[in-house]
Amino acid sequence: MISSNPPREAFVWIWLPEATTPVVAGRLAEVGGKLLFNYGKSYLDRPDAIPIYSPELPLRQGLLPMPNELAMPGCLRDAAPDAWGRRVILNRLHSGQAGRQDTALLDELTYLLESGSDRIGALDFQLSPTEYVPRQARQATLEELLASAERVEQGIPLSPELDQALRHGSSIGGARPKAMIDTDEKKYIAKFSGSTDVYSVVKAEFVAMRLAALAGLQVAPVQLVRASGKDVLLVERFDRIKVETGWQRKAMVSGLTLFGLDELMARYASYEDLAEIIRHRFVEPAETLRELFSRLAFNILCGNTDDHARNHAAFWNGRQLTLTPAYDICPQSRTGNEASQAMLIMGTNNMSRLEVCVAAASRFLLSAEEASAIIARLIASIQANWDAVCEEAQLSQVDKAMLKERQFLNPYAFSGDWQGLRV
Repeated sequence: MISSNPPREAFVWIWLPEATTPVVAGRLAEVGGKLLFNYGKSYLDRPDAIPIYSPELPLRQGLLPMPNELAMPGCLRDAAPDAWGRRVILNRLHSGQAGRQDTALLDELTYLLESGSDRIGALDFQLSPTEYVPRQARQATLEELLASAERVEQGIPLSPELDQALRHGSSIGGARPKAMIDTDEKKYIAKFSGSTDVYSVVKAEFVAMRLAALAGLQVAPVQLVRASGKDVLLVERFDRIKVETGWQRKAMVSGLTLFGLDELMARYASYEDLAEIIRHRFVEPAETLRELFSRLAFNILCGNTDDHARNHAAFWNGRQLTLTPAYDICPQSRTGNEASQAMLIMGTNNMSRLEVCVAAASRFLLSAEEASAIIARLIASIQANWDAVCEEAQLSQVDKAMLKERQFLNPYAFSGDWQGLRV
């Protein structure tokens, strides 16, 4: 059951670059209705200390103020569970009523301290500043994890064993059912079909991710497997590195944190602003901007309109930023022909049209001709690999036709004055 005395503080532990064990970095505590962070003296005294993320949390003493009226530091919020993980935690603490209860019933510190320790990035949260005790779970089969996810969706309590198995992945972002799978050498995020899906969403994401990779984009490797007669998408984690002494963790920040925004302000996020940040703060900005433009164009070509700021991220090494591999490239269902991207593309325009991409080319340090050539190569690659990837996914003819007509290469993407790339 939910505690009547929620936690008032949590200690932030961090895996420094190339380390396989964490050290305590500081304290996150409720102050005046916000969660404010201050570094510990022992951490500031370390010669290898890095800022958790600057400019947001620079290495200095005292409580660090929040910009833009944020309720907590964005780089710490990035490590918190999102909608699905919160439902898993609520299921455990509120007697299986996740299907009927608002996730706002629990406060942010509770979600940080109740979610699994193998969270995205290089942070974890503990009640103690001196003893690190990871919240781990026994390894579970895909069948067990799938059954657990279905019970959470239905608001049915889990057995202690299944609860522990699913808790391992409760810190993963996103709204759809998912869990963590570990092997000796790799770690995966397992994505499951949802109870309300009207088509195979996991197969659609597999097709999009595979086609993106074949088109030359930097994307997380994916596999499609079966469990209990259902499709499961395995996405290889790129924030973990296996070494002889254990697992290194790579620090990450979301696009939302790069913008200095939270979910309530996410509608202001734009590719233009992200391109500006890349020009000034990323390594190899020109190559990174070309990659970002290619991802934007591919999102439009595959019907992924869920390209919100949390679906973009960067590695942070304490000094510089590097774009992570792409993830969550998932074609979205659409009822009409017109569509819009989750992030603004140019000015206030977020319409899912290639002409908008080309008009914004200069923001990515590209000419209109270079942008058009990138788009042409993406289209040619999708067309050349379409049949093979759909066969690899074992898509039915109905799903294959539906994806091609409604999501991939939708006519609306080619609408407008610029008709040069109509297929």
